[in-house]
Amino acid sequence: MLKAPHASSPFWKLHRQGARLNRALFRWSDGRVGGTFRGAPVLLLDHVGRRSGAARTNPLIYLADDQNLVIVASKGGTDTHPAWFHNLMSMATTEVELVGGVRRRVRPRVAEGAERERLWTRLVQIYRPYADYATYTDREIPVVVLEPVGDQQSSQ
Repeated sequence: MLKAPHASSPFWKLHRQGARLNRALFRWSDGRVGGTFRGAPVLLLDHVGRRSGAARTNPLIYLADDQNLVIVASKGGTDTHPAWFHNLMSMATTEVELVGGVRRRVRPRVAEGAERERLWTRLVQIYRPYADYATYTDREIPVVVLEPVGDQQSSQ
C-alpha cells in the first residue's frame, strides 16, 4: 500500500495554497475560473472549524444528483478523514457556492450501502483519481450527500 503525504508536508502546504488561490479565482470570476478541476465541476463548501470557530471554505469536486450535490472526503490522510469533513458533519446545515455566484443552503449526510456504491461509481467516472486514492487507504472514503434546505437556490 502506498503512503499518502503527511498533512504538514510541503505537498500539503502547496495543496492548501492552491485551494486558497482556487477559491479566490472562483469568487472573483463567478466560477468561470476555478469552476472545474481536470474536467470535473467544483463548488465552494462553507464550514466552521470545530475547535477554532473560524469560517472556512474548501473548493471541492462535486456530482449533481437530482436536487442533491455529492462530494467525497478523500484526502484526509491514509487513516483519517479530512478536517473539513468532520467540521461539516458537526453542522446541521451550511452553504455551498456554485458557478455564477449561486449559493445553496444544504444539509449533509453520509451515503451508505447501495446509494454509496451508486454514487461512488458515478464520482469515479467524473474524477478517476478518487479510485486511485482508494487503493492506498484502508479507510472507506465517505461519500457525502448535500441535500437542499428551504429556498434551494439564491444569488449573492
